[in-house]
Amino acid sequence: MEIAHRVGVSREEVELDYVGLNHLSWVRGVRVRGQDVTEAMLSAYVETLEHREGNGFDPHVVRALRAWPNYYLRYYYHTPRILEEQRAAERTRAEEVTEIERELLALYRDPTLTHKPEVLEKRGGACYSEAAAALMADLFNDAGTVHVVNTRNDGAIPNLPHDVVVEISGRITRSGPEPIPTAPMAPAMWGLTSVVKAYELLTVEAAVHGDRDAARLALLTHPLGPDADRVETVLEDMLRTNRRWPPQFFSEA
Repeated sequence: MEIAHRVGVSREEVELDYVGLNHLSWVRGVRVRGQDVTEAMLSAYVETLEHREGNGFDPHVVRALRAWPNYYLRYYYHTPRILEEQRAAERTRAEEVTEIERELLALYRDPTLTHKPEVLEKRGGACYSEAAAALMADLFNDAGTVHVVNTRNDGAIPNLPHDVVVEISGRITRSGPEPIPTAPMAPAMWGLTSVVKAYELLTVEAAVHGDRDAARLALLTHPLGPDADRVETVLEDMLRTNRRWPPQFFSEA
């Protein structure tokens, strides 16, 4: 949607080579009205990064990737800097979001509200409502349009298992999205994706079966997780704090 707005075309006229997982993805290519504009747009993006102050991506990293990283990849690529910013903040992001959502829910109670509240911009993902509405309409109408969706891989990304969920461009039909086959992920993308996907699978195993060993391995596997000396402390703190929701981890449940 942002690219379409920038170049003055409709969303349907933009095609993305988009691969990864939810909150961990890259745009590897862009076509506008069938024309490949990847190099020009990526060069322009790198140039803005070279002149930007603040928490943007390192332009050398983006140039090496030859792709646009998802905003959330800054947690992986610039971990110490982001951690320092969070420690310096007066409130955590969770505290900010809790307050924003409390205000939004109060506004949504008004049946006469007919516009998108301005405070939604502070929540993040302010365009998701438009994307979600378009996706629901296209599912209902069997439109055959292309959206970026989370769906079963089914071989679309060749170097990831068929049965895992990925975030990728898919053609929307009434029976669900059909992932569009794409080229294998390069090592820098595939490596990080595989590790985080392993964390996700271990987390599911832990949650479904109340398996503490799987939970320990999930924490140990995630790139941003605790080291082996702290895994047990972090796990017990998480389970104890959230005890009412995962009773399967406690023998008396």
